[in-house]
Amino acid sequence: MEDLSLHILDIVENSIHANAKKIIIKVDEDIKNDKLIIEIVDDGEGMDKKEVKEALDPFYTTKDKKVGLGLSLLKQSVDEAEGNLYITTEKGKGMVVRAEFKYSHIDRKPIGDLDETVNVLILTHPEIRFEFIHTKDGKEIKRINL
Repeated sequence: MEDLSLHILDIVENSIHANAKKIIIKVDEDIKNDKLIIEIVDDGEGMDKKEVKEALDPFYTTKDKKVGLGLSLLKQSVDEAEGNLYITTEKGKGMVVRAEFKYSHIDRKPIGDLDETVNVLILTHPEIRFEFIHTKDGKEIKRINL
């Protein structure tokens, strides 16, 4: 993926396919502490531990292709930028995907066009309640609640 906004788009689409009705997207540019944090929270179906492991494996496939490459590609981008990926989920209880990147790392992908990504999601999925929060060094840049 060329930029991080495309990772956000992919992960949110996975949330929608998991029947999420509310999705929260948080982007925190913590330049002072050299961190970029992207967090996506949904109220979808969630996954069990086996499904998470499979979703992080780019070589895993199923006949019906329930698992895509979204999480494994995000993990690769996080690893390339000396970061960490945290997934908190439970079957039937939604999911939290938190990607932390070293902000200044030369291999960190650019953030991309967050406004366009969020607008595309809102326009193509009016049935979903979205919340988008973008902060930079503790100051809120943008907030959208729908």
